Amino acid sequence: MATDSLTTESNRPGDAHRSETEKAGRGGLHYGYVILVFGFLTVTGALGFARFGYATILPSMKEGLLLNNAQMGMIATGNLIGYAAFALVSGYLATRFGPRMVIGCSMFVTGVTMFCTGMAGGFGQAVALRFLTGLGSAGSNIPVMGLVSVWFGSKRRGMAAGILVGGSGLAFLVTGSLVPRVIEASPDTGWRLSWFVLGAVVVALGLLSLIFLRNRPSDKGLNPIGAEAVTLSGSSGTSGIQAPSLHSVYTSPALWHLGAVYLLYGFCYIIYCTFFSAALVADRGFSQAEAGAIWSSIGIVGIFSGILWGTVSDYIGRKYALAVVFAIHAVCYFLFATAHSTGVLYVSAILFGFSAFSIPGIVAATCGDYVGPNLAPAALGMVTLFFAVGQASAPSVAGYLADATDSMTVSFLLAAAVAVLGSTGSLTLRQGVVPTDGGVCQKAYHSGS
Repeated sequence: MATDSLTTESNRPGDAHRSETEKAGRGGLHYGYVILVFGFLTVTGALGFARFGYATILPSMKEGLLLNNAQMGMIATGNLIGYAAFALVSGYLATRFGPRMVIGCSMFVTGVTMFCTGMAGGFGQAVALRFLTGLGSAGSNIPVMGLVSVWFGSKRRGMAAGILVGGSGLAFLVTGSLVPRVIEASPDTGWRLSWFVLGAVVVALGLLSLIFLRNRPSDKGLNPIGAEAVTLSGSSGTSGIQAPSLHSVYTSPALWHLGAVYLLYGFCYIIYCTFFSAALVADRGFSQAEAGAIWSSIGIVGIFSGILWGTVSDYIGRKYALAVVFAIHAVCYFLFATAHSTGVLYVSAILFGFSAFSIPGIVAATCGDYVGPNLAPAALGMVTLFFAVGQASAPSVAGYLADATDSMTVSFLLAAAVAVLGSTGSLTLRQGVVPTDGGVCQKAYHSGS
């Protein structure tokens, strides 16, 4: 083992006698909890408003721009292709130069392009702007999730990542309540006003991220919360990562396996999120407000689902938690496809909220387990590329099936089948361990631990 690249926390002078409060500094509050708060808000804006806001705006936007189902799917696909295009780059940039500036700049791009989407005059402009929003979303969301591995030890990593992904649940709650009211107040221009409001909020959240986020605990003279005995010596800096280490991330069998599972999640969940309101309004005859109320129920539960399943993954293992969550997804999608009552639709939505936002958090924690804090953003960027391929391809496929069958039912049944594959694939993942240099993920993959 290459012990020269590792530092044992218990061997640091006086470390054994320093309490968490003493390490935290003023007031006894570790700055890692501040990171959680503003990381949560970053996810709310970069992923929640920027991506999931589209689902509630979509029915009115469809009418305003005279779009069909396939075009709606292509607009969503444009956003997701943008996310995929920047996924690998954003993780690399965050690893090399630190996440804080990457997040702040990307949030600005996200908010401005969302605002401009409200001025789109047709299908082509909407696709282009949603593509640019996807670039900004990746540049914000991936680095902020990578911060979890830097600020939290492996025994707290799932919990912390779960808190961050709960920001998507808050976005569901806000957009499900706010957007229908704006559209009902201004039927002709409400969808444009909704983009203006959400875009402005994301720009403001980007400014807050620049002010409060920090790249690493050492910036505040701290150790990670719940840090284990071994931390990488390079954790005090984000630059100077050697090419062989990054190469080992991108060629790791364990990460490719994790990426394949994440691709399946991206494919199935985005069908549900993108066409949820459209299916209720077009297929079931719900009003925009009624669909928004069911949508909001996802957010109410979803705010807390990430921390629940993240904590569960800390105890039972990442792969078992992923398998259970995928199974819940399969039930949720099947219920939505076959529902004949409003009550069943609410059950589907609550099951989705109970589980949906946990998978990105568990995957982020798994990346930290596999490669350690230094390379976690790069690893997360890599597996997110797989995820992005899945979610970029799904809306167009689902939209085509909807036009071909004149119903969204087949699309949601497809999502359920893919979720079953995801559950099965999760069970074959390996439990992760932090590796030594030059052996990224190899031990995690081959040991069977």
